[in-house]
Amino acid sequence: MALFKTITLLCLLVVSVLAIKGEIRKFPDTLSFGVATAAYQIEGAWNASDKGESIWDRFTHTTNSIKDKSNGDFACDSYNQHKRDVEMVKELGVDFYRFSISWSRILPNGFSNKISQDGIAYYDSLIDDLLEANIKPYITLYHWDLPQSLQDLGGWTNPMMVDYFTDFAEVAFEAFGDRVKTWITFNEPWVVCIEGYGGISKAPALGMNGIAEYICAHNILKSHAKAYHLYDDLYRSTQKGRIGWSLNANWDHPATKSPADIEAAERAIQMNLGWFAHPVFSKEGDYPQVMKDRVARNSLAQGYRRSRLPEFTPEEIAYIKGTCDFFGLNHYTSTMIRSLTTTISMEPNFRDDVDTDCFYDPSWPEATSSWLKVVPWGFRNLLNWITKTYNNPEIMVFENGFSDKNNKDDVDRISYYNQYLNALLDAIEDGCNVTAYTAWSLMDNFEWLQGYTERFGLYYVDFNDPRRPRTPKASALYFKSILETRTIERNCNAQLNRNGTG
Repeated sequence: MALFKTITLLCLLVVSVLAIKGEIRKFPDTLSFGVATAAYQIEGAWNASDKGESIWDRFTHTTNSIKDKSNGDFACDSYNQHKRDVEMVKELGVDFYRFSISWSRILPNGFSNKISQDGIAYYDSLIDDLLEANIKPYITLYHWDLPQSLQDLGGWTNPMMVDYFTDFAEVAFEAFGDRVKTWITFNEPWVVCIEGYGGISKAPALGMNGIAEYICAHNILKSHAKAYHLYDDLYRSTQKGRIGWSLNANWDHPATKSPADIEAAERAIQMNLGWFAHPVFSKEGDYPQVMKDRVARNSLAQGYRRSRLPEFTPEEIAYIKGTCDFFGLNHYTSTMIRSLTTTISMEPNFRDDVDTDCFYDPSWPEATSSWLKVVPWGFRNLLNWITKTYNNPEIMVFENGFSDKNNKDDVDRISYYNQYLNALLDAIEDGCNVTAYTAWSLMDNFEWLQGYTERFGLYYVDFNDPRRPRTPKASALYFKSILETRTIERNCNAQLNRNGTG
């Protein structure tokens, strides 16, 4: 804490000097700040008490897919160290902490007939500690860790999942809704369906490309809508909360100014972000027309009797439309998009349905994650695209961050945050209604297929020490200074040098 106080005083002094020079930008009072984590990535205690097995427990225990052969059995040990986690969140000075609930920790067999009192008690304690520290808890219901028992029944390809998920949501609303006022039903359903059902890079790794991801998305959209209506009908009036979900999106930028590339870039964002956003946020509802047309055309050419993209009934379209109180967004990077004119493959494939060439500009700076390039102007463009396409919704950014390998003096992460927060301010000045920004993540954690080889945390976690000590990185001090002053320098390099972090 002494280090935090020292850096805060230094930052206040720097801000006062730079403000005179006109180099400081102020965040609006309407913008709140937070940090985020996810249950499987930090909690550990994978079989503590009566917790059931999740698909990530099964996946990491039965495959050799994780880069460093690790798993989330122990992770950051947050199940036993959540009080330290709350201390860290408080040290940073954020307004809210976004975390997820492990479905199999509170419903060990996946169904609501058996509720774990130990699981409920764990999250009760975390929520109460956050509120005592004057930090708002934001809960994500589903962050990729489906109970294995439900995956054995087909997972998100099973239409009964709509009811199973709604039952899970109701247990959470009943247990925590008196204190939790912001709910996120699903985190990044695109990743769940594309990488877990169509592909093999996330659990359950079904690899049924071109078919399973569309069924998965169809059921998740209906699950989200039913949970939303449940909250709206039974809990909103007494609990006074809000509910939405968080969609991941890159900014898809045309590779050239040619009409073909411009159209291809628009098609790419419509068939990725719009796949989930259009049914909820557009005036007409349903999947984007370009998506319906292309998947139907390719399906018929491949010999299918109907489109591989399931259809909503008119009643389902109306039921899903408008089922978000805010537009939750996870954004990290951008891509370049080039038009293709490929022959339709006889094997179904989501990428062929989109039919674009996606690549990175070699001049873009790189993070440790191969997919993460530093393109702050893409963030601004994406926020403006959402604002224009969906009639200026309230946007809450629930993830944004940078990966490195093993660096406490993480100057590159500081530079990333500086550039992206400046882009966020640019978008707000453009007229985008952004009300929340969330750094991913609070601390280093289990990064899915990459195990512990890629780090996103503001706090360094020593995974070689069974005590899992957490240490603030330079970026934590920088982030705290931003929150303390609610200002940011247009270029962070001078401030880094003054503060001795660069």
